[in-house]
Order: sequence, then structure tokens, then C-alpha cells
Amino acid sequence: MKYKSLALALTLAATASAEPAVNTLTESEQRSGWELLFDGNSTAHWRNYRKDDLSEGWKVVDGALTRVAKGAGDIVTKKQYDAFELSLEYQISKAGNSGVMFHVQENSNAPWHTGPEIQVQDNVDGHDPQKAGWLYQLYQPGRDQQGNVIDATRPAGEWNQLYIRINGDDCEVCMNGVRYYHFKLGNNDWKQKVSASKFTKFENFGSSGSGHICLQDHGNKVAYRNIKVREFNDDGSVPQPIDGTLDLTADVAFPNLKLENWEPVNDAGQLRPLRLMELTPARDGSNRLFAASQFGAVWCFENRDDVKESHLVLDLREQVKDWKNRGANEQGLLGLALHPEFKKNGHLFVYYSHPTEPKSIVARYTISKANPNQVDPESAKIIMEIDQPFQNHNGGVIEFGPDGYLYIALGDGGFRNDPTASGQDLNSLLGSILRIDIDFSNEHHAYGIPSDNPFVNRKGARPEIYAFGLRNPWRMAFDSHSGRLWVGDVGQELWEEVNVITKGGNYGWSTREGSHPFGNRPAVEGLSSPIEPVFEYDHRIGKSITGGRVYQSDRVGSLTGKYLYADYVTGKIWALSYDPEAGKATRNEQVIPDSIPVVAFGEDHNGEVFYLTVSSRGQCIYRFNKK
Repeated sequence: MKYKSLALALTLAATASAEPAVNTLTESEQRSGWELLFDGNSTAHWRNYRKDDLSEGWKVVDGALTRVAKGAGDIVTKKQYDAFELSLEYQISKAGNSGVMFHVQENSNAPWHTGPEIQVQDNVDGHDPQKAGWLYQLYQPGRDQQGNVIDATRPAGEWNQLYIRINGDDCEVCMNGVRYYHFKLGNNDWKQKVSASKFTKFENFGSSGSGHICLQDHGNKVAYRNIKVREFNDDGSVPQPIDGTLDLTADVAFPNLKLENWEPVNDAGQLRPLRLMELTPARDGSNRLFAASQFGAVWCFENRDDVKESHLVLDLREQVKDWKNRGANEQGLLGLALHPEFKKNGHLFVYYSHPTEPKSIVARYTISKANPNQVDPESAKIIMEIDQPFQNHNGGVIEFGPDGYLYIALGDGGFRNDPTASGQDLNSLLGSILRIDIDFSNEHHAYGIPSDNPFVNRKGARPEIYAFGLRNPWRMAFDSHSGRLWVGDVGQELWEEVNVITKGGNYGWSTREGSHPFGNRPAVEGLSSPIEPVFEYDHRIGKSITGGRVYQSDRVGSLTGKYLYADYVTGKIWALSYDPEAGKATRNEQVIPDSIPVVAFGEDHNGEVFYLTVSSRGQCIYRFNKK
């Protein structure tokens, strides 16, 4: 028997999203300083090299700036740029060739005499050994697991996205979201490569520190669109993608709390920081909170500001992979959920990494009848085992939905570029949100499959899958009021994303990163189009999203109804306002001015949201306050 009908946000089947808008800025780009260099109509930002206007050989065709005629000539931005990012899409003709240059000066007969060129060409039928995305005669991509030079380009006639960052000693080129190489302008490696190239005879090549952006006419048809630029501030920063600041404070929520049997130093005398991954209410009338640490311990304590005592409910430290081991930072005890009928059955569920085998485990424990603050150690029951090809991208958060089913968030299995192509593979559990019935079992599984799961009757698909196309969902949570399921999905090279999950939804990875193209794998036949994130931010803003929870307490009114989330690397914490009709964020606000590496968010039965950090003192739980 299930406990209440699922909210509308979850019962609606995912619909195919429209193709991303062309020649427009996303909400995040508008907030964080990006500008259009081409809007699909006007060529006002462009002129020919060493000319005052644009030749007739360049035309706007179907919303793209297109080289259409002989003698079109190289074109440059009217403005010069020093430290900047450029994102554009190109479509090259069969056997065609072009290029994108930066820091071009107009004191020479050709732009390539001063401006380094990122090659644009058809890699299949093109005649130049320098492939698309290579920095001509200077830098090329590394090699993949099979030893081949990485090539993420799509065929001639299809759109490719090129990302270029020029920022002194922090320069990078990505093709379709895949990192090709880093380089440092003017360092010894750069100078050596230039001296070994044909550019060594040009005294001013790549040394001006600023200049025009140039699109090359190499005699072939080529089209450019979605041309966007962002300039860096003098300190390398960019504008935050926010509409305002809430200017709240944060304090340790339970300053006197001592966690039973936890010590900041292990038996070898090494510092052992505490890293909490979950904080969830019992909802059994006891006013208790349950906290789970990544190294394998679960405690409970009263939800009181002055609480001092805690109880070690479950100790799995000998059964869980140690997250402090090399490469195991995303492993350990990653998820904790209490059964909706916890008061009656005492069932507690955990998700953890096996200590020696490459797999994740979902297990059930039952609270002892003799002691409500401790599980019965003999009650362990394995619900599910999931093979993991790599140590990272395990996901691991588990949550009970308002329908009473257990939801399990899984990453794509790890490494880079989704090497097993799990994200778009419905025959793999990886890269998905699973939904299972833990009140049912049979001879095959210790769980049941809800009959309305979206892929129950699809041949070749795992029926446990509720939604797919995720890279590494780092924290997932239901809004206790609307029932919406929120996920923060960690990106690879360029974008972090916030998703609201719908049944059967495809969230794009690994053909998309956020709302942007990724790699050159063809779309899998028969799958729905990717659903765009409700919000995303780029890697100049942050590099590792921590998904959060919707604040439903009225204690801090400026947060009520907003989705709180963070970035672990930059330590920013934001509050997102969401329009469910439009499916988009309407406002993004910075919550506190401090920089805090937030690992996860927790919640109590009143809808109060806490953020969780890493601490050597054991004080990991914080709450927001008005000034």
C-alpha cells in the first residue's frame, strides 16, 4: 500500500524538449557576463580584416553567419579582446576548411601572422593534417584509452561547438564540450612550440596580449552561429549569475552535540575529518534527526539547539570503502533514507561502496525492538548490488518519494567522457534515477518494480529506471510541499546543472552537458529528446555542484519555497526561485557572503534546511539565520 498520490510534477511523463534556442543567451549566461557577437540577424560586430565594413561574401543565412562567395575574406570583431572566453558553433562543408584566430593585430598582410589559429575543418575529407580544434602547429588533444588522438568532432554538415578560453596562463580549448588541451601563453613550452613552427618568422605572432577575434575565409563554405564572448575581470573573475544577495548568516546548528564513538584522530594518529552526507528526520514523533557520515557511521539525536547526546545507530566502518583512500573521494556511505512507515517497521536504508569489490550496495537494516536508537545488527538485508566500472561518479543518494517508493541516484560509472556510454543506455542502471518498491520481493529480486515505471514494458530497458541521462547526481531531494524531485548533476568540463526530474525524462548526458552539446556520439535511436536543466552555471562560476533542498520552514522567510544548492569548489551557496509552469528558474540569489565547501544538505520535519560540511572538530551541521 502506498502512502499518498504522487505529486503532479512526478506523474507527468517527460515530454521531448524543443531544440535549444539559437543565437540567444541562456538565463545563466545573461546573469554571468556573456555577450552575443552575432544575434542571427545583424553583423554589426564584424568587419573584414583591415577594412571598415563586411564584404558581400559573408551573408546571414538561416540564422548563421555564412561564407557564401569567393573573395569573402577573413573577418574580425570590431572590438579587441585580451582575456576572454569564446563559445561558438560552426558547420563546415564537405572537405572544407576555416579557422578561428585570437589576439589578431592588423599590422600585417594576413591575420595568421599575429593571431594563433584554432583549426576548423572536415576531419574526414579535409586535406590538412591539423585537425579541427587543434591550435595550428602548436597544440593538439591527448589520447584516449585506446591510444588514439581524441577527436570529438561531428561530421561535415553538422553543427560543432568550439569553446576557447584565453586568459594568460589559463587557456583551454574544448570541442563539443570535450577538453582538448590546456596551454599557457608565453611560457617556455609555448615559446618552444612557436619556434618549431612556421610562425617563428613572425615577430609579433601570439605575443600582443590582446587583439581581434578572427573567422577565416579558406575558400570553402562555412557557417558560424551562437557566437558568444565573455571578458574576464583583471583578477580573472567573472560576474556571479545572481539577481541579488540575501546576506544571511550561518551558524553551527548544534554546537554542543557530541557524536558517539567518533574521534578526530584514527588509531594511527592521523587526522580523521568528519564528512556528513545526509541529515534526515525520523518523522515518527520522536523529534529525532538521523545523520550519516561518509566513512560508514549513522547517528541519531534530538532536534534541539542545545542537544548534547547522540547515539551510534549503525556502524558500518568495516564494511564500507574508506573515502580517504586514493581515488575514493566519491565512495563510502553515500546515502541514508528512513522508510515512510519507520515508526511501525523501523526500516532504515543505506547506500554504500563495497570495501574491496567494484560495486555499490543498497541495504536495509531494522531498528532494534529493545533499543530505538540502535539497529539490530542481525537485521541486515541486501536489497540491490550495482556494479561500478570506476571509483568515481557513484551518485549514491537515496530518497523515499511521496509515493512510498525508493529512488536511487546513480552516476554514469566514472572516468571521463562516459566511456561505457551508460548515460543514454536504458539497458544499464548507471547514469539513471531508479525507482523501486522495497515492500515487495520475489525469487529474482529483494524489491519490486512499480507497474507505472516508464520503461517496464520496453524491450532491452531496465524496468527500475525512472529517468536517465545523468553524469553524477550529487544529492537529490524531494520538495516536501510540491513533491518535485530536484537533482544537482555534476558536469565534466564546462557546465554544472540543476534538474527537476520527471518520469521517463532524458537529461542528456553524454550527448549533452547541461543544455550544450557534448562529444560526437550519435543520438540513440528511439530515445526522447533531452530535457534542459532548470538552471545551469559554467566552470568560471563553479566546478562541482552540490544539489540541495527546497526550504519550507518559515523561520527565515526570505528562503521559504526556494531551492538551496551550492558549489563545493567555489563555496558559493545559492537560492533558486522556480516557475513550474515555465520549467525555468526566475531568480538566483546568493545566500551568504562566505565561501563554504558544502558536501550535502539536510532537512528536518519542519522543512528547515541545513548544510553539511567537512570538519575535523565534528561540527558539520549549519543552519541559516537572519542578521
